[in-house]
Amino acid sequence: MDTVNPILGAAALLALWSTLMTFILVARRVGAGMKLSELPPGMRGVDGEASMPQGANWTAHNYTHLMEQPTVFYAAVIILAMAGDTSTYSLYAAWTYAISRIVHSFWQMYVNTITVRFLLFLIGTLALTMLSVHAVMFTVL
Repeated sequence: MDTVNPILGAAALLALWSTLMTFILVARRVGAGMKLSELPPGMRGVDGEASMPQGANWTAHNYTHLMEQPTVFYAAVIILAMAGDTSTYSLYAAWTYAISRIVHSFWQMYVNTITVRFLLFLIGTLALTMLSVHAVMFTVL
């Protein structure tokens, strides 16, 4: 049996976290008074933001963020795993990205000061940039 590339662990953790965020989002919205049985047909989450407390909206915004930039992360990690990259640099970058996104989630859900949130986003983006450069190095150069 082939050994699984350890870089995939960071992607698996972030995928699990993103899935758990679905339940956290529903719990925060229902806990804030949203009654699913009373929503009009076709309503989207964003349609109810005006009636939701900030914390519930912050959680919804973070869930959306986890569906955006991390898609590049998953692609880069899969490319690196398929290309056989087992470098420490890529492994640390992948874990830095995953952990920074999870910490970013907690920060955005509960505190949401922009300067700290931006710093966490920047750390993750730099790690993602490194992963993307490595993906090009392993596949194109």
